Amino acid sequence: MAATGAGGRAGPTSTRWPAPSSAPSSPSSWADSGVMSGAMLFIKEDLKTNDTQLQVLAGILNVCALVGSLTAGRVSDWVGRRLTISLAACIFLAGSVLMGLAPNFATLLVGRCVAGVGVGYALMIAPVYAVEIASAEIRGSLTSLPEICISFGILIGYVANYFLAKLPLVYGWRTMLGLGALPSAVLAVGVLAMPESPRWLVMQGRAEEALVVLRKVCNTAEEADVRLADIKSAAGFVEGEAAPAPPSGGGKGVMKEMFLHPTPAVRRILVAALGVHFFQHLTGIEAVVLYSPRIFKAAGIATRNQILAATIGVGVTKTVFIMVAILLVDRVGRRPLYLSSLAGIIASMACLGLGLTVIERSAPHHGAPWAVALAIAAVFTFVAAFSVGVGPITWAYSSEVYPLRLRAQGASVGVAINRIMNAGVSMTFVTLYKAITIGGAFFLFAGLAVVAAAFFYFFCPETQGRALEEIEEVFSRGWRARQRQQAPSPSSVELPPVPDSKARP
Repeated sequence: MAATGAGGRAGPTSTRWPAPSSAPSSPSSWADSGVMSGAMLFIKEDLKTNDTQLQVLAGILNVCALVGSLTAGRVSDWVGRRLTISLAACIFLAGSVLMGLAPNFATLLVGRCVAGVGVGYALMIAPVYAVEIASAEIRGSLTSLPEICISFGILIGYVANYFLAKLPLVYGWRTMLGLGALPSAVLAVGVLAMPESPRWLVMQGRAEEALVVLRKVCNTAEEADVRLADIKSAAGFVEGEAAPAPPSGGGKGVMKEMFLHPTPAVRRILVAALGVHFFQHLTGIEAVVLYSPRIFKAAGIATRNQILAATIGVGVTKTVFIMVAILLVDRVGRRPLYLSSLAGIIASMACLGLGLTVIERSAPHHGAPWAVALAIAAVFTFVAAFSVGVGPITWAYSSEVYPLRLRAQGASVGVAINRIMNAGVSMTFVTLYKAITIGGAFFLFAGLAVVAAAFFYFFCPETQGRALEEIEEVFSRGWRARQRQQAPSPSSVELPPVPDSKARP
């Protein structure tokens, strides 16, 4: 099967070394969301915390992830993608140890802040590394692998909650949070066996080293040479001239190019890449994942073990449908999958809002059985719909649309917006549903998903199968120009023959 090379020329599919693309997303940092959803039940009981403290604890990780995400782009331009992955793992390891040993709420909060910085680094560098090392034909699948690790980590967290809940209260939640240190330690060392991004090496003027990496990830030496030539062209190398000096200052001036003097294409790229991050959490995923125990309790699932078992089902559903997305994203394209995902999110959020509203207005413990069944089914349907499109495609799309010179720092700004929205939802959800009811909160998320669908339809063109070095050209035309180009010209439309008025019937 032929694949498109780095600059659009045909070449064999590059599948010799796909594993590194998934390595940056160790489940340790992602397990945190799943673990915290259950751990909060025990933290509240052990440390006597209130709902406000729990909201701060849930959301502070994402606030601190801003620090990581906003610095990770510049750091990765300076020291490389591979060492940035190792740094992310080390920071998260330190945070996990602090949380696992926390004697009080203040220490727990500090540990969660440190872990948040590591999460910010990981969220930025994982998709960027995957995008830069993958070929065009399988880039969507490989860039979506971090989302599989997120889902797998959340599932691990849910399973750990179920079994560790049997430990004494003082040890249970600390063990849940502290175990994240183990896979982070493995990743911090194991990443050193992974290749560096060939595109980063070219940007540093190390083309020979980039060629060595490309020959490991491409099927043939000829394909590696083609991809290297196109990467060098995108980086500003001109055939027959001396190679330009490596950029100084590790990506200095990129922010000015993006935000002060952007070209029309870069402006459209920013709108699309930052917009998908803005809308991802407005669909309500963080509310469902982090507060699923409360949702199930509101739906009538009473005992703690039943609630934790139900959350395991959420984790399994999320993981299974992420795998479906990985199989489909390079076959059906980003746009059809993303828009279909949003349609499922809108329907499931509306059903969840309806079910929870009926339950809430019923007598205690006497909710209509159909409403209970509808609410529980809607949770699983929502998780499936999100996982098959909006979840993985947000990370893949927002990483692949940037030009090489802007990719790392552009991705870091996108992650910062993603974390702000995540923190906003996770830190206000309890207050929100107390103000407008839990059913009303999910009706609100359904409405926001409609806005997200309109945004993606008008501002995000298809990138399936295009080499990274070609995507900037896609954004050089606005939505109207793209629509005119796709529409058949009048001369190409066959008109029906005009009947001869003199012909006899």
